[in-house]
Amino acid sequence: MTQTAGRPARPDFGFWCPITVRWGDMDALGHVNNAVYMTYLESARIAFFERWGWRFPGERTGVPVVVSQTFNYRQEVTYPAALEIGVTCTEVRRRSFVLTYGVFRQGTEVLMGDGTTILAWVDAAAGRAVAIPDDVRGLLTETGRR
Repeated sequence: MTQTAGRPARPDFGFWCPITVRWGDMDALGHVNNAVYMTYLESARIAFFERWGWRFPGERTGVPVVVSQTFNYRQEVTYPAALEIGVTCTEVRRRSFVLTYGVFRQGTEVLMGDGTTILAWVDAAAGRAVAIPDDVRGLLTETGRR
């Protein structure tokens, strides 16, 4: 990643998801509630998956399940605002992978926040993490190069 002081930059991302801040996203202090950012990341993550034609539940064995998520709040966001969330896969493991996000003010280099999600590939019927299928592994590896 092209990071400055541990912060991602726009060139680190090849996939973008636009987000429009809604009035209801704000809390009593007048800025976007901290929990709403997790919903923003979820929306970006699903759009990222859909880009590759993944549907849930899908036709393959297993689905990605969030096992850990972090977020760094860099700047306050208030209504109205237009954001863009960059998503990339930064690590592919045997049964899990890491997505990294950058939340930017739309059309700018202004980083509002950044984070990561670790997802395990889970066979729901078996109730456990399983090896990531080769085709999925290939797509995830490819996204990390963009």
